[in-house]
Amino acid sequence: MKKLLLIITLVSIACSSAMAAGLLLKKDPNGYETVNGISMRNLWLLDRFHYGINELQSDYEWCNVKARTAVMQDGVVYVARSEAKQIITPKPDGNGNDTIMAAVVYRLDAMTGEEMSPLDVTLNGEPYGVFLGANSIGKDNFGHVWIAPYTSEKTATLPLYQLNIETGELTLIANLDKGDVIARTDYVDVVGDITLEEAECNVMTPGSQVPTVYGWHNDQGGDADTWDGFFYGDPYMDFVEMYPESQTQWGYAPACRFVLGEDEDVRYSGETYYIDGFTTVPTLYAKDGTIIDGFGSLTQEELDADSLLMPKVGTNGIGEFALSGRNFIVYSIGQYDAPNSCQVNICELGEGMAFNGMQRYWTFPADGQGQSSDSGLRIHPVITDYTTEGGEEAALVFEYKCYNGMGVYVVGEGVVPDEPMQIAIPGDVNGDNLVSSVDITALYNFLLNGDDSDIVNGDQDGDGIISSVDITIIYNILLGSE
Repeated sequence: MKKLLLIITLVSIACSSAMAAGLLLKKDPNGYETVNGISMRNLWLLDRFHYGINELQSDYEWCNVKARTAVMQDGVVYVARSEAKQIITPKPDGNGNDTIMAAVVYRLDAMTGEEMSPLDVTLNGEPYGVFLGANSIGKDNFGHVWIAPYTSEKTATLPLYQLNIETGELTLIANLDKGDVIARTDYVDVVGDITLEEAECNVMTPGSQVPTVYGWHNDQGGDADTWDGFFYGDPYMDFVEMYPESQTQWGYAPACRFVLGEDEDVRYSGETYYIDGFTTVPTLYAKDGTIIDGFGSLTQEELDADSLLMPKVGTNGIGEFALSGRNFIVYSIGQYDAPNSCQVNICELGEGMAFNGMQRYWTFPADGQGQSSDSGLRIHPVITDYTTEGGEEAALVFEYKCYNGMGVYVVGEGVVPDEPMQIAIPGDVNGDNLVSSVDITALYNFLLNGDDSDIVNGDQDGDGIISSVDITIIYNILLGSE
């Protein structure tokens, strides 16, 4: 009886501590082998699969189906969430109040995952409460963070805003006219400089359930109020080439990604870009809408040799980086459905940056990231940047799968990879691949008697010590499994 009462007391103390402190940051428990002299290490990972569905959703406001996209810029992760905060404001005429569901941008340290103060998004000094008004968040090539809303098939223009990363205030960059063909748009990409001060700027977004893609262009130093159509003067173009070839539209919630030009004079021209739709896989296009390359270039022998090369059609997300003259692509390979639950591939492209001959280096997180439906949002942003590690240039790879998790990995020749954690199952203290009352007893014996004979992984919250908080974590896992 005394032993039972002590366990209950410890759990009660741990519950209080856990509620006060919140969840601690976690890491990918998998190790990743060095491939062709290139190594990868996880900096941090917060996801549903490893660290709890209920805990993630209750402790982190960015884990919400209205937090759909995120970006990494200058060491900070920005997660945009539409309709995040209810604000009561007086009506202009003084008769009563208005209720505004305003957007918020959550911020995290990109190197540690630690939360920073969020930004309340405002426009013209008022809370920004547009329906799905922060559906896309991204960065241009000169350090400016931007936000764009979802637009419906009845909306003729797409507004693009610059986000003040200190105050949350939005500044309108342009109202971009869709032209004569109006369709729903979800996700946007930008290349160049949205302020037009240091380079030209190009903006693109595919239409939903149509073959139409919208695009706009402005020159460096151009008139901010006048944007030309990207497609040889037209703001839209209907595509006739897709992969798989059987597809005639992008499906719901398609995405795009500009590719930087190799020469300085076309660096930000947007002449090539990826489009990734619900019913298609990432495909590289020329400005005239013809296919340059893509997964359709892979041979049957390559696909048979590596079943993880080809992504599922239902997920949208792709990025690129280069190291020591070697070119890599990063892309989402599956939604929340098993067996590739919100996973990402890093592959080195073949000779001449071709898909044919590409080699997969890693799929991560190796055991998945989550299997919770995001209500069909499709998007899985993959953002890359550069740093140094071990005296060598390295790539930072940030991935964010809405409603399931996010993490940052560092890739390079100077990177020292992590050893895999001994236990990949949260709560499995004694290493028997099960979570049961035996694990609580093992921690109890350690805390009471210093007996660590049954402990393989007692530190469940990653704070470097075994305490009553770790008992609470296992207790909650057991409650959630009943």
